[in-house]
Amino acid sequence: MNNLDLWNIETEKKFFIEALKNFSTPEQLFYKFGEEYFAYIKKGQQNNGQTLQSRNSLIGQITEKWSKDLLVPIANELELHAVNSVVCEEIGLTRQSDADIAFCTTNSKYQKAENIKLIFEVKMSIVSNYKYLNETKSLEYIGDYKTHKGNPSILRSDSMLKAIGKSINIRVSGIDSTKIPIIILGNSPITDSYKKKVDFLKTSGVIQGFLSLFPNLTTSNFVSQTPEKGFQTISTYTQLKTILFEIVKSDMNYFSSMISKPKLGQIISIANNEATNIKKAEKFLELIRT
Repeated sequence: MNNLDLWNIETEKKFFIEALKNFSTPEQLFYKFGEEYFAYIKKGQQNNGQTLQSRNSLIGQITEKWSKDLLVPIANELELHAVNSVVCEEIGLTRQSDADIAFCTTNSKYQKAENIKLIFEVKMSIVSNYKYLNETKSLEYIGDYKTHKGNPSILRSDSMLKAIGKSINIRVSGIDSTKIPIIILGNSPITDSYKKKVDFLKTSGVIQGFLSLFPNLTTSNFVSQTPEKGFQTISTYTQLKTILFEIVKSDMNYFSSMISKPKLGQIISIANNEATNIKKAEKFLELIRT
């Protein structure tokens, strides 16, 4: 596979063209200025009170399907299933707040926690700006995300906060969630203000990474990776596959506690009496949760 399999300008054009062909009008998908239609409001341009809430849910559906199609071959190689809208009450995944995509041992929407091997939260959107030419039914690329007023994907604070909040809800749902990694999929960079936050979320084990699947979104500088790789821009399909294989194959355990140093020392001393490193880790995790 090559970079064309990741998110790109042609992917975004295809979204608009297929939506217009099948079920949407230009007014539902674009901002209208006179007789011209634009995906986003250009910088310096007034929006005249226009909003495009109807586009958001449609993009959400399309990006979840696109992401699943991208992930299916990786899941298959891991002898797992890539499943949309996974529900698992044990770990806080309800029908109202399900997992966008998960790698599971069974191909079912309703899962037991032990069968879920990786959870994906999809926070993707249209990133670049386009002009729709009504006469020719075609799209013209106008500029990258820096040329318009929109904050797509994980450049939006509300998208980041929702992803973080949902991940924390899974983590605090109980012991059943402690072995399940969580990945946030986006197609934009993050803001400078979130660089330390995403690295802390990764090093603390709450989220195993924020990944952007749009490698060539601009020719100018942007946050492509954070120091601890809490956020990474994926440049090739092979890189994505390598990261996901490593996460699924690692026998990770999330643990979080706030206890006194004497108590922590006691736990370490007891765990250290076990015969192997694996046994020591298992005893440590058992004691820190009691």
